[in-house]
Amino acid sequence: MDHMNSICDTYIIHVIYQGMISLWDVDSELALAQIDECFNINDDEYSFAGALLGVGIANCNIKTDCDPANIRLVDHTVKEERSSVRIGAIMGLGIAYAGSKNEKLRHILTEILIDEENSISVTAFTAISLGLIYVGSCNVEVAETLISVLMARIEAELEQPLTRLLPLGLGLLYLGKKESVEATTELSKTLDVKMRKYWDTTLLSCAYAGTGNVLKVQNLLGKCSQQHLEEDEVDQGPHAVLGIAMVAMAEELGHEMAIRSLEHLQYGEQNIRRAVPLALALLCISNPKVNVMDTLSRLSHDSDLEVAMAAVISLGLIGAGTNNARIAGILCNLSRYYCNNTDLLFCVRIAQGLVHMGKGLLTLDPYHSDRFLLSPTALAGLVIMLYACLDMTTALFREYHYVLYFLVLAMQPRMLLTVDENLKLLTVPVRVGQAVGVGQAGRPKIITGFRTHSTPVLLAVGDMAELATEKYIPLSPILEGMVILKNNPDYVVE
Repeated sequence: MDHMNSICDTYIIHVIYQGMISLWDVDSELALAQIDECFNINDDEYSFAGALLGVGIANCNIKTDCDPANIRLVDHTVKEERSSVRIGAIMGLGIAYAGSKNEKLRHILTEILIDEENSISVTAFTAISLGLIYVGSCNVEVAETLISVLMARIEAELEQPLTRLLPLGLGLLYLGKKESVEATTELSKTLDVKMRKYWDTTLLSCAYAGTGNVLKVQNLLGKCSQQHLEEDEVDQGPHAVLGIAMVAMAEELGHEMAIRSLEHLQYGEQNIRRAVPLALALLCISNPKVNVMDTLSRLSHDSDLEVAMAAVISLGLIGAGTNNARIAGILCNLSRYYCNNTDLLFCVRIAQGLVHMGKGLLTLDPYHSDRFLLSPTALAGLVIMLYACLDMTTALFREYHYVLYFLVLAMQPRMLLTVDENLKLLTVPVRVGQAVGVGQAGRPKIITGFRTHSTPVLLAVGDMAELATEKYIPLSPILEGMVILKNNPDYVVE
C-alpha cells in the first residue's frame, strides 16, 4: 500500500510540475497540452486531481479572453464525488482567480461551503479559495456565509488539522483593512470559548497585516505570554507570533524591532518556539539577512523536531529565488545530518528548491516599488502556507502537502524590464545600486555604489534603478518590475 501511495504521489507531483513549468504561459499552444492529456486518465484519481490543480497554477495572476481555468475546473467542483479531485479543482480556482471578485465563482463555492455533507477538508479548502478570490474586499455576503459555516462546523470538528484554515478564509476577506473587521470580531463572542481567542487572533493579524501598527504588535505580544489554556482550548500563541510578523513587515524600523522581539520569544514555551522560525521567514522573505540566517541555522538543530522542521523550511523562504551560497551550503550540510529522518529530509529538499527558485530569477517578496506597494494575493498565499506549517506532522507531511503550492501566488520576477507604450521590450541603460535617501538639497540621491547595465537587469534585495540616459522619460513608476517609457525629444530625464 505504501508503494502504491508513493506511485500516486509521483503522478500528482509530475502533473503539478507541468503547471509550474507553464506558469504565466497559457497562450502557448503547448503550455497546457501535457496537462490536458491527464484529463483522459479519469480512472487515476490522483493524476486527475493534479491536472486540475496544475491548470489553476498555470493560470495564476493571468487574465485571458479564453479563460481556460474556468472551462476546465468549474464542472469538477460540483459534479465530482471524489474529495481529492474536488479539492484539486477548488484549489485551482482559488489560485487562478485570486483577487478577481468573480461573482459566478462565489455562487458555486458558496453552495459547496454550506453543504454539511462535505468533509472538513473540502469545506476548509473552499473557504480558503473563497477568501482568496475576495481577498481584501470586505464582501459582506461572503463574510456572512463563512461565519455561519464556522459557527456550525468548528465545534463539531475541532480536532481536525484543517480546522485552523476556516477562520483564516474569513481573515483573508479583511486582509489589511484594519477597522473594517471590528464588526466581525464582535461575533466571536457567540462562539464556543474553545475557539474564541483563536478567532480573534486570526482576524486581528489579517486585518492589520502590513500596517505596522505598534499597538497591535504589543497586543499580539501580550497574547504570546498568555500560556494558561482552558480544557481543549485551541492555542492562540503560535498564531499571535505569526501575527506579529504580518503586522510589522511594513516598514524597516518595525521590521527590526519585531526580529528582536522574536529572538526573545525563541526561549519561551515550546508551542511559541515552533512558530518563531516561520515568523522570521515572513519578515525576511527572499531577503537572507545574516543575523536571521544564523538564528535559523541554530534552530535547525533543535531537539524539538517541529522547531527544526520549521527552521529548515524558513531557511528556504528567506533565501527564495536568491541562489544564496551560504544558505545552500547550510542546507547541503543538513541533508547529510538528517539523512535518516525522512520528514526533515523532505523539508531540506523543499528548502533547497526554494533557494534556487526560477534559477534565481524569481522572488516571494509581496512588496514591490521600494516597499511602497503590497500585493494582497501574494501575502495571502504566504500566510496560508505558513498557517499550514504550524501543524507539519499531521498536515503538511501527511495528507495535505499540496498546500505548499499556494506559494505560487507570491512568485514574481525580480527583473527590471523597460517597454514602450505598445509593451514592446526596449534596451535602456540604467544605473543599479543600493537604495539611499541622501544627497544635495533639491537634488536627492536615491542610489549609491551603482553600476550601469542595460535592461532587462536583475535587481537584488535593497537595489534600486534609475535611468542612465536622457533619451526617455518615465510615464509610470516601477510596478511589478516593469517601467513604461516613451521616446519624446521634447522631454529629458533630470
